[in-house]
Amino acid sequence: MPRIPLARAALAGLGTLAVIAAAVQPVSAAPRAERAEGPVAHAFSSAAAEYGVPRDLLIALGYSETHLDGHHGLPSQAGGYGVMHLVSNPDQHTLELASRLTGDTARELRTDTAANIRGGAAVLRSYADHAGLSTAERRDTDTWYPLLARYGGATDPATARLYADTVYTFLAKGVTARAEGGEKLTLPAREVAPERGSLAPAAQSPDYPSALWVPANAANYAVGRTAAISQVVIHVTEGSYAGTISWFQNPSAQVSAHYVVRSSDGQITQMVREKDTAWHARSGNATGVGIEHEGYIDNPSWFTDAMYRSSAALTASICARYGIPKDRGHIVGHSEVPGNDHTDPGPNWNWTYYMQLVGGSTGGGEVQLSFPSYDTLRSGSTGAQVSAAQSLLNAQGFDAGTVDGSFGTKTASAVTAFQKARGLGADGVVGARTWTALLSAGTTPALSQGSTGAAVQRLQRALTAALGRTITADGDFGPGTQQAVRDYQTSRSLGVDGQVGPATWGALQAGR
Repeated sequence: MPRIPLARAALAGLGTLAVIAAAVQPVSAAPRAERAEGPVAHAFSSAAAEYGVPRDLLIALGYSETHLDGHHGLPSQAGGYGVMHLVSNPDQHTLELASRLTGDTARELRTDTAANIRGGAAVLRSYADHAGLSTAERRDTDTWYPLLARYGGATDPATARLYADTVYTFLAKGVTARAEGGEKLTLPAREVAPERGSLAPAAQSPDYPSALWVPANAANYAVGRTAAISQVVIHVTEGSYAGTISWFQNPSAQVSAHYVVRSSDGQITQMVREKDTAWHARSGNATGVGIEHEGYIDNPSWFTDAMYRSSAALTASICARYGIPKDRGHIVGHSEVPGNDHTDPGPNWNWTYYMQLVGGSTGGGEVQLSFPSYDTLRSGSTGAQVSAAQSLLNAQGFDAGTVDGSFGTKTASAVTAFQKARGLGADGVVGARTWTALLSAGTTPALSQGSTGAAVQRLQRALTAALGRTITADGDFGPGTQQAVRDYQTSRSLGVDGQVGPATWGALQAGR
C-alpha cells in the first residue's frame, strides 16, 4: 500500500495512536556519537550499531513497553523482563531467543539493562533476517512495522496493530524519558509512514461505544454472572497496554479484565462483556467490573491526566448504568477487595482526583476495612487504609474527624488517645499493634470453626494485622482461620485450642 506521511497534525485521524509531548533533540535512525552519552543511551547506540536496528526505534519500543524502567529484574504480569520486556511465558519466549542470539544468560538479560537492550535488538534483527530485509530496508524505520507487531507476541491482528501503532506514535510525537539513575533520553518528533500491510484495526466495544473491542480468550473468564454488578475495581497492569491485551488473549493467563486503559492518551479496549465474569479480583469477580490501567504501581509517570479522565468517564458510565453509588465504598482498588494479595493501584494512584473526575465522593458508602496487609500509618499518610483507621477510631469514640483518607493532626490525636486507653505506646503511629487493637475492638463472642458473621470478620482482620499475613476476611470461620488462631495463640503464649474466647480476644484487643 502507498505510504502516507504521519505528521503531528495527522495523528488525530488514527485512533490507535498515542500522543505524548514532543522532544526537541534530534536523534537519527543510525547511531551516532553524543556528548556525555549516559550508560543507557550508550547501550541503545551500541545495540543499534551491532545489530543494524534503528536506534530511535529501539528507544521508542523500550519506552512503550516500560518507560525505560527495568524494574530491578522483576517480571511484568505477562512474564516480561527489563527495559525491552523480553518475555518468558508458556507461549512466548523472546527471553530465551535473546539468550541464544547474544550468548548472554537469561539472568543477565533479566537484570542487566545493557544486556537486555542488546537482547531486544538481537530479537528484532532475527525477525528482520527472517523477513528478508536488506541493509537499505533495515535503515528505513517504516519497514519495521510488522516486525514490531511480531515482537509484541500477539496472535490477533488487531492487538498486533495496537502494539506497533503505539511504538510508531512515540516516534511520530517524540519522547522525553528518564531512565535508570535519572539519565535523560530524548527522541524528536518525526514523520513516519508505517507499512501496516494487512493488519486491521480493532472493532468497536459492544458495551461502551468509546472503546475498542478485542475479546479475551474464553479460557480466561466465565460466561454470565452469579451476582448483580455492584462495584468497579481499579487495577494497574504491571505491563504495557498492548502487552496486557495480548496476555488476556493467551489461554495460559487464566486472568482477564473487562477494560484496559492506555497511559498516553486514555484509549480504552474492552476485552470481556460486562454481563460476563472477568477473572481479576477473586472475591470481587462476581460483583465487579474490572478496569486495568497501563503502567507499574511504583512509577507515577504512567498515571497521566488523559488516563485518569478517560477511565473516570468509563467508571461514571458503568455506575450510571448499574445504579452503583459513586463513592469509595463501591469504586475500589484491587488491594481493597477481600481475599486478595495484590497492592494495586498503589500509593501513586490519585484517588481524590479520580473520584472528582468520576463525579463522586472520596468518602461515603461503606468504608473498606479488609486489606491483604495493613501499612504503618502516620501524619501525612493518605488513602483507603487511613479512611479505615479513621472509621474505626470514630466507632470507638475517639474523634478522628471526617473520614477523608488524610492523616492529619485530628487523626493523630485520636490515635494517641486510643493508644493510651489500650496501654499501647502512645506515639500517634498506627503500626501492627495499634491495627490489631483497632480491628478487633467490639464485642467478644466465643468463636470456633463453623462460626460466621461480622465478629468473625473482625477476628480475621485483626489476625491479618497481628500475624503479618493475609487471613481472608470473609466472615466464615473455616480451617484457615482456625490455623491462624492457633498460630496466634502459640506466638502469644496463650492456650492453643483454635477457639476464640476471652483470653484470645483480650490479647487481640490489647494489641498483642
